Amino acid sequence: MIEPFRVELRAEVIDDLRSRLRRTRWPEPSTSAGWVQGTPLGYGRELCRYWSESYDWAAATHRLNRHPQFRAPIDGLMIHFIHVRSPRAGAVPLLMTHGWPGSVVEFAAVIDPLVEAGFHVVCPSLPGYGFSDKPAAPGWTVHRTADAWASLMALLGYERFLAQGHDWGTTISTSLARRHPSRLLGIHLMPPLVAPIVPAETPAEQEALDALTEAASGDGYSFVQSTRPQTIGYGLVDSPAALSTWILEKFHAWTDPASRLSNDALIDNLMLYWLPATGASAARLYWESFAEVQALFRTGTTDTVNVPTGCSVFPHELPRPSRRWAEPRFPDIRYWSEPPRGGHFAAFEQPELFVEEVSACAEALLGSA
Repeated sequence: MIEPFRVELRAEVIDDLRSRLRRTRWPEPSTSAGWVQGTPLGYGRELCRYWSESYDWAAATHRLNRHPQFRAPIDGLMIHFIHVRSPRAGAVPLLMTHGWPGSVVEFAAVIDPLVEAGFHVVCPSLPGYGFSDKPAAPGWTVHRTADAWASLMALLGYERFLAQGHDWGTTISTSLARRHPSRLLGIHLMPPLVAPIVPAETPAEQEALDALTEAASGDGYSFVQSTRPQTIGYGLVDSPAALSTWILEKFHAWTDPASRLSNDALIDNLMLYWLPATGASAARLYWESFAEVQALFRTGTTDTVNVPTGCSVFPHELPRPSRRWAEPRFPDIRYWSEPPRGGHFAAFEQPELFVEEVSACAEALLGSA
């Protein structure tokens, strides 16, 4: 039922990818300086040159297979996941969910430290992402994915577990808490999704409000993916230059400038979109669920989540809710932290700090249970 999985980089796949990169027909430069119109031509060309000419395929194969991977049938799809058990007695099952434009690659540097800290780590690829199957019919919302995750953890023998997530993972972890509360030891959200309570009462709340307003100028990607994922998918699946510039513009926008992600790390993540051709299928989750999720932090919701909750709000994340904003929806917050550095891709950007946050949150959730 559960099948081992390994990422293979066959010679013909590498040759085809390099050929496509070398034959890219590039547009003219932007008429504005910097990133205001999207990924600059110079950055895109250099990244693609590196991918074609300098990316070490053998080393990449080793990195992409550094942890045990599997696929298992869940609700009609084969779901890809990383699963590493801790040798420590009393280890706690920890389910970590990625988002877009990330992948399980984001967790590569934090899995081993978390296992050593006493967690059985499970990192699934979202349906239509990475090496999970692509849904062939509508209906794979964040809530259906939450149900699938509950089934996956049961299949692995974990009756109760902690759920941790960012981006789509935040909403999926929250949905797990609402739909399967008896299964959850607690949830760790980066960040919790809630609407602002205005007027702002602190400078930090006002900064968060201003950041939401400013970020609206970069929302074009979500409008496209939530309304016409098939259309943008043709380019993302066919052109590695289109895929990389589409995705890396968001890494530039959402990463703490103090964080340094190498070309190899960024391309490793791209490979989990390029190899399985998931440009369209990954975008399609926006068509399924983005309007609902965006409303959570723009207009609000009346639901409450009563499972024990921990929250880490990184300084370059968006949105950046205050605890005052979060408490009406999450009345049982037992851990709240605002780390000094890091952005949307915390595990990728600041792995040591991420491990500290997860460990401290788990201690607070389990110690007060």
